[in-house]
Amino acid sequence: MQIDFHTHCFPDKIAERAVGKLYSICGITPQTNGTYDDTCRAMKEWGTDIAVLFNIATNAHQQTSVNNFAASHNNGPTRAFGSVHPEAENALEELERIKELGLRGIKLHPDYQEFFVEEERIFPIYQKCQDLGLMVAFHAGWDPLSPEVVHTTPKGMVTVLDHFPNLTVILAHMGGFNMWEDVEKYMIGRGNVYLDTSLAMGNMPKEQFVRMVRNHGVKRILFGTDCPWSDGAAAVEYVKASGLTEDEQALIFYKNGCELLGIPGENS
Repeated sequence: MQIDFHTHCFPDKIAERAVGKLYSICGITPQTNGTYDDTCRAMKEWGTDIAVLFNIATNAHQQTSVNNFAASHNNGPTRAFGSVHPEAENALEELERIKELGLRGIKLHPDYQEFFVEEERIFPIYQKCQDLGLMVAFHAGWDPLSPEVVHTTPKGMVTVLDHFPNLTVILAHMGGFNMWEDVEKYMIGRGNVYLDTSLAMGNMPKEQFVRMVRNHGVKRILFGTDCPWSDGAAAVEYVKASGLTEDEQALIFYKNGCELLGIPGENS
């Protein structure tokens, strides 16, 4: 079994425009056209059984539509996270609706949502998620949208985790893209933090990847591709060729994801 815990797609009517805009920012050739159907096509080709869709409300007016879209794809070969925007007056109420919709968490992208993770004005959102038992997935580390300013640093996440010790946090890109020394200094070993493997391939030396996995604890590592921004087959091969044992790989590829998603044990 294989679970990709970091993917993106968009409603059909905006997918082409959204992927094109993101391509103009990151310069990475997309592996799908951004639609749900093409994402499922890619997942099947890459051997993925379940894809977790991360949706992001990039302005305060998108919450309802973003979360309705997420809820409509929270079944079958996909599970979905919702999102809220810090500037939305009803963000806390929307978190309650996200819970009622059966979504297991939210995605926040501080670069696109224009905040720093340690800002106290965001704390009510973290508190509400902690109270509701919603996971919070973050883009972490450097991002081409704001190349001179990192909005989610490992040190900044320390403040969040210290204030919200029961909040389950997922940090993309092995805890902070291109900031892995700081991840090792500040994040490795934190019990309520999961790291996903997205974009480690081609960017992180395998020796460092294995060291971080084992020092953090392999039970808190999730396989992710950031689809459509990487080749899923190559991302799988990166993990397989890293030197991790088959048992460790099984935890990363699906067992940890099954536990977080509440997928019955017989599938794991």
